[in-house]
Amino acid sequence: MKRVEMTERPDWKADAEVCGFTIHSIYGERYWDERHAYEFTLTEIEEELEAPSEELMSMCYRAVDHITADRGLMRRMAIPDDYHDAVSASWKRRDYDLYGRFDLAFDGNGPAKLLEFNADTPTSLFESAVFQWRWLEDMKSRGHLPATADQFNSIHERLINALRSVKTWLGRMHFAGILDSEEDLVTIDYLMDCATQAGWRTTRIDMRQVGVDADHWFRDLRRRRIKRLFKLYPLESMVREPFGHHLPLTSTRIMEPLWKLALSNKGLLPVLWEIFPDHPNLLPAYFEDDPRARHLGETYARKPLLSREGANVTLKRGDETSISVDGPYGGEGYVVQALHFLPRFGDDWAVIGSWIVAGKSAGIGIREDDTPVTRNTSRFVPHYILGA
Repeated sequence: MKRVEMTERPDWKADAEVCGFTIHSIYGERYWDERHAYEFTLTEIEEELEAPSEELMSMCYRAVDHITADRGLMRRMAIPDDYHDAVSASWKRRDYDLYGRFDLAFDGNGPAKLLEFNADTPTSLFESAVFQWRWLEDMKSRGHLPATADQFNSIHERLINALRSVKTWLGRMHFAGILDSEEDLVTIDYLMDCATQAGWRTTRIDMRQVGVDADHWFRDLRRRRIKRLFKLYPLESMVREPFGHHLPLTSTRIMEPLWKLALSNKGLLPVLWEIFPDHPNLLPAYFEDDPRARHLGETYARKPLLSREGANVTLKRGDETSISVDGPYGGEGYVVQALHFLPRFGDDWAVIGSWIVAGKSAGIGIREDDTPVTRNTSRFVPHYILGA
């Protein structure tokens, strides 16, 4: 793995606009950054990223078994008591899960380390699946990359196949999110396109406009029952809102399903460490109030059970705090994890987002920040594979 300086295409912004990647810049700063790229060998991809990601996903499924069988643990993970039975029932039914993204620290030297799992509403999907592949093909056609260059990226095809596999005679899937969020809109429109290619009829609706009837079916603005709903809206928020009490009762099938509450939670990290101690792709992790947390000493990462985009994360090294990010999270509790910094290339810290689609490893996307904590303003950088 190495970071390579690249020739930035003079028309990349126009290309982004043409294909619907309207969030190529955020707050006036570039989000998509093709001034350099990451080069991998095929062996690195297959042995150090793809295979461990599939193993981690299998371990996560084992963890769901463990969590849903233990009400005390669900409570410790801040899953509301009223939802324990529904979460367990959702898992026993094996309600369909579409996708997720592991955040991994990896620099080509030693095993990738799991930092967290974005299991419910992971971001950077379109740029990972579509735009970095478009960049690769364009760079090869312009002669800036060899014709043999490849990319670890089957996300698009796997999403279509996964959505096709859950298609039923019902025939319509609703896609909901906060539609005045440009990032959400890009993701929802992309997934709707994948669903259309998979044979679904699709309807887009703002999450705030989803209704419910006396039988707890979710309904759209035309008062049609919603049989299958993809929601780009956090489960941990839904179960804490008045609307949420319908979730255990509704016949509407939701992606991601209720059992993802067991995975979209930093409490997963100590659970994995307890079940799979000393696994090469895991870091020691504990609930903050666990006496065993003292084993980490004064060097650790402190993370809220429920948080997003690096908010309220503190990296502590000895008597000093390396970085502390403000935010609205933390009221439900914290976990602590052995401190393992992201690799630094030049002035930037890089995290690998390893995508899982229908339980299988599907590709990667890389984001950089000028701090060791990845946030919503962190830049997306493409990658390619060259050599065995």
